Amino acid sequence: MTTPPSVGSLSLPPNSNTEEDDTSKAVSQDSESIAPIPREKWTRKMDFILSVAGGFVGLGNVWRFPYLCYKNGGGAFLIPYVIFLVLGGIPIFFLEVALGQYMSEGGVTSWRLVPIGTGIGYASMVIVTLLNIYYIVILAWAFFYLFQSFTSELPWGKCGQYWNTPCCVATYSKSLNRTLNASIAGNLSSTVSPFLTTVPDTYNATLCNGTRTSPETEYWERRVLGLSAGLEHVGTIRWELALCLLLAWVVCYFCIWKGVKSTGKVVYFTATFPFLMLIILLIRGVTLPGALTGIKFYLTPDINKLGDPQVWIDAGTQIFFSFAICLGALVSLGSYNKFNNNCYRDCIILSLVNSGTSFISGFAIFSVLGFMAEEQGVHISEVAESGPGLAFIAYPKAITLMPVSTLWAILFFIMLILLGLDSQFVETEGFITSFVDLFPRQLRKGYNREIFIALTCLISYLIGLTMVTNGGMYVFQLFDYYAASGVCLLWVAFFEAGAVAWFYGGERMWVNITRMVGYRPLPIMKYIWIFGTPLLTTCTFIYAMVKFEPLVYNKVYVYPEWGTAIGWVLALSSMVFIPGYAIYAFIVTPGTVHERWVKLTTPNLRRNHIDYNTEFQDPMSARERIFGTGTQNLVYRQSSMEKKEELFPVKSISHGVSLSEEQSYASEPPSYDLVTGNTHL
Repeated sequence: MTTPPSVGSLSLPPNSNTEEDDTSKAVSQDSESIAPIPREKWTRKMDFILSVAGGFVGLGNVWRFPYLCYKNGGGAFLIPYVIFLVLGGIPIFFLEVALGQYMSEGGVTSWRLVPIGTGIGYASMVIVTLLNIYYIVILAWAFFYLFQSFTSELPWGKCGQYWNTPCCVATYSKSLNRTLNASIAGNLSSTVSPFLTTVPDTYNATLCNGTRTSPETEYWERRVLGLSAGLEHVGTIRWELALCLLLAWVVCYFCIWKGVKSTGKVVYFTATFPFLMLIILLIRGVTLPGALTGIKFYLTPDINKLGDPQVWIDAGTQIFFSFAICLGALVSLGSYNKFNNNCYRDCIILSLVNSGTSFISGFAIFSVLGFMAEEQGVHISEVAESGPGLAFIAYPKAITLMPVSTLWAILFFIMLILLGLDSQFVETEGFITSFVDLFPRQLRKGYNREIFIALTCLISYLIGLTMVTNGGMYVFQLFDYYAASGVCLLWVAFFEAGAVAWFYGGERMWVNITRMVGYRPLPIMKYIWIFGTPLLTTCTFIYAMVKFEPLVYNKVYVYPEWGTAIGWVLALSSMVFIPGYAIYAFIVTPGTVHERWVKLTTPNLRRNHIDYNTEFQDPMSARERIFGTGTQNLVYRQSSMEKKEELFPVKSISHGVSLSEEQSYASEPPSYDLVTGNTHL
């Protein structure tokens, strides 16, 4: 009797001699050559929920979403945001978690489901590696500010320090009613209110050409960064930041060194405390004078903005960043789930948590920005900035205007550190899992995994030292703009959806999900994988390429051409893996063109996989695999069913009854027909 093909295989003609088929034998030998290796599982379901929530609820929710919202028409921005959420964020998020749970593999080896798409896993690994190197630098900045906050007077709130220039002018609350010297005030910009500013004796109107800088800006650029003139002036390492960066990596290491057992415990604090702090800041913010002005600005829609394509680009980029998709981390986290975990329900809940956090954080942030605008007598658009500037210039300024500013500074930067920390170690854990799954025999032995994690952290730290130099901010911006940019993520998302929906089959994947969750959800996301996500990512990618502009720092410094070239090298270092691996695999795979295609689009499961050597009845047309034409076409081979019943007796399941969530991962999942009540065998 011939051996049944593995999951998702494309059938050969019924009369062909599959026992002698070199391609089928190669696939079988490759799978059997890998002995089953026990895999860790989440101790509790909540471990997975909090790990994912901690991974994608991070710094982007605090500074990026609110900024993009008011930049792109306030409430009107929510329209493209929701469209990308429905057609891009939630479907890809669910696809990655379901893929990891079904395959019980990391971000690379999960693509044994569609071998020709293995390059997708490698591309994700490169992106998350580069992301881990530069993202943690933000934590180093936050640690620096936290340590500097333990003073009776915050150091960034006044001029006259050794790092300040003669152009430094501190702004204060109206309630202080500071009066300017008229002769000096006349040389200042007319936009400066005489009731808001104290001009120090060191101010030189002639030298500064009538311009001024805030003490918060000078503290950030001159004291923290020691910012140089450009990328070509790297300068020396800022040893204080280097030590803060080392501290961040040490904390990250001890959060993940024992695998999901340690990660699952740490997230109970790192993922929940920031939410508590966000609620506290929200309550404090909405009670400040001028808060209503900020909230109105946040929510007031400008419908005309919807005609600007850049609004849609920003919405798509924000969704991909905030959901942490296309990085392989979600696949790795999902791989630690039990087979019958209801990942469908989990992903819907987590999606609402993610987007809800962004929306609520907007209220907390804009209430504070409204207060700043009220106190300084300027329009709110003049006090809100994007990116690091919002977290390390605007927020510190807002804190200095609050009573008991030292306490609020400490609490804010602790929240910032925890928001970034759980995102950092979850993404690092995703990379580690993907790499360990590539070399399980070597890295799951003894303390090899812990040693490998230590080496990974050390190498990443050494590379990250380039970002804590005088020119480090310019290096940071290169990584942020190119290495893990929207272009790279859109590229990966297109191929992820295409490989699963069109090569493996959208209906087949939906059947796998049905068996995992115990019921057949409405196949809305299946059709989004097939049509919505590829179309949306393609249009957005093309527009981003057509409208591409070179990177500019702080609206002043234009990166040199060689800097832009380095940026594109960072971007292509991940993108090239997808077509490159597919071409390489097609060349080295033996056989005819048809045989190569069959092998590279046939799942190559490990022997310990629950669907190894069991598959749905063949032959199946492409239309049946992708769209499905009724459950009668999705039945098990009679021989496979008999074999499975001998090895894993399955109790009858009545139609419409969900599976017990306590079912062991090692137990055999029921067939699609048993779950749906279909008996057409």
